[in-house]
Amino acid sequence: MCGIVGVVGSKNTRDILMQGLEKLEYRGYDSAGIYVTDPTQDGKLIKSVGRIADLREKIGIDVAGTAGIGHTRWATHGKPSEKNAHPHTSSDARFVLVHNGVIENYLEIKNDYLANDSFNGETDTEIAVHLIAALVKNEGLSAFDAFQKALTIIKGSYAFALMDRTEPDVIYVAKNKSPLLIGLGDGYNMVCSDAMAMIRETSEFMEIHDKELVVLTKDLVEIHDAAGQSVSRDSYTAELDLSDIGKGTYPFYMLKEIDEQPTVMRKLSQVYADATGNVTVDSEITKSLIAADRLYIIAAGTSYNAGYASKFLLEELTEKPVELGIASEWGYNMPRLSEKPFFIFLSQSGETADSRQVLVKANELGIPSLTVTNVPGSTLSREANFTMLLHAGPEIAVASTKAYTAQIAALAFLAKAVGSEIKNGKAAKFDVVHELSIVAQSIEATLSEKALIESKVAGLLETTRNAFYIGRGQDYYVAMEASLKLKEISYIQCEGFAAGELKHGTIALIEENTPVLALISNNAKVSAHTRGNISEVVARGANVITIVEQDAAILGDDIIINNVHPYLSSISMVIPTQLIAYYASLHRGLDVDKPRNLAKSVTVE
Repeated sequence: MCGIVGVVGSKNTRDILMQGLEKLEYRGYDSAGIYVTDPTQDGKLIKSVGRIADLREKIGIDVAGTAGIGHTRWATHGKPSEKNAHPHTSSDARFVLVHNGVIENYLEIKNDYLANDSFNGETDTEIAVHLIAALVKNEGLSAFDAFQKALTIIKGSYAFALMDRTEPDVIYVAKNKSPLLIGLGDGYNMVCSDAMAMIRETSEFMEIHDKELVVLTKDLVEIHDAAGQSVSRDSYTAELDLSDIGKGTYPFYMLKEIDEQPTVMRKLSQVYADATGNVTVDSEITKSLIAADRLYIIAAGTSYNAGYASKFLLEELTEKPVELGIASEWGYNMPRLSEKPFFIFLSQSGETADSRQVLVKANELGIPSLTVTNVPGSTLSREANFTMLLHAGPEIAVASTKAYTAQIAALAFLAKAVGSEIKNGKAAKFDVVHELSIVAQSIEATLSEKALIESKVAGLLETTRNAFYIGRGQDYYVAMEASLKLKEISYIQCEGFAAGELKHGTIALIEENTPVLALISNNAKVSAHTRGNISEVVARGANVITIVEQDAAILGDDIIINNVHPYLSSISMVIPTQLIAYYASLHRGLDVDKPRNLAKSVTVE
């Protein structure tokens, strides 16, 4: 949540900051601001409520300099307003600060250190910058020493970029639990929340670890650990290019990312299998997983739904029971575990704060762990024992699509690898590369029917307040994800239900013209029962759309998709629901990529 950019030593600072913020807008778009300065002038601070475009309109040609910091906000403390927008300044205006995260003890700091200060806004960030100024004034500390001491007082998650008006060619940087990177430019250096923000300027980056403080100038990157000791660290090259993060001819990132899913399926087969189709998952991962007596998938949101969609194939092929955990609950209420647990963390960004809280506890308990993520070098990737990368390319739309399907596909390779090692007969028969190629073809066939899917949505969801997805077995898990997609970008109050549970209360909510979207994959055991549930809601006035695999289809079904292996049906079945959410949002006149109150990378608990 929120995005930080900073530059020191470039005459193009203003443009670098603004283009960086545009690339980070998916992380928050309640408000934004920049501070720009150089050694010959007082700095200029400009803030605006709304999108980056609103900020750009306020910036004149006189806003220029060789150093600066910027921020795009997703509100946690204080409503979206100009006074609550970052950057924030100290009471004497000497220090300017941007911040991601949540300062848990900001009220205690305010009472203990800043009782006589006046504040412009309502944010915890303003408390932090006032604290630094107070330590300089009251204890005679340098800016570096005051910042370092402030970090020992502050509790919570943070990514800070601090500027001192008396040192206009320096940026002080620190992080704890919130992502932050150093970008190395040609004669200048940068700081950013995500490599995407600076990929136009450089592909060379340096990680910052928790509790570290960094001094950044145009020629120097000094890293200090929590004890004040200097740290040496190599840089790395980010595997991104500008074409990865552009929309191209697409009107929205979400549509582009939906269309990329067949390519992602094929990419995963190239990464996790050799030329003959043999799975090549790291043997150390499979050995650790085989030694476990139970698998625990820890995730949030879409990744949590992907965990449920993968549960069946994991249990079938690994012969291990699989339990799902909501990360925000397990961080503080971890249930009783089995004797030999193995934790699998699913996270598109690898920075999900709730999941990291669980991972910290798992590491303390000595529980082996695997992170399945799209972002190499992310916090969850670094701190887990093992990592499997999704290789899905950047996902920028807030509503996750290709990360969900990539997570299921990656776990299919993992399940196949374990099943092969333990001589599981079902695993021997499951050719994951071949079956994923069929899935990719099924997705492409569904994507070719966009006009049909849009026509089904137009009359059904354009004005409705409520909707329901129903299904049984794997289809129920897809219904969970489908309802999340619809509610988060169209603002329709939508719930995904196990179809058989309708009669146990939910059917009371079905009335004339209530939209019900029914999922029926080719599962003979339950498809007839789902048909019966459809009849029940139709009898009460519901408007029903059916999404059905070909072999389970009957005359009159609305959207028919190609058959795939039952282990992977959650991938192909979800594609039309992603398009339904997209078109519902589009027809309701909403911003598909940037739904209200939401941001992409959830780095606060």
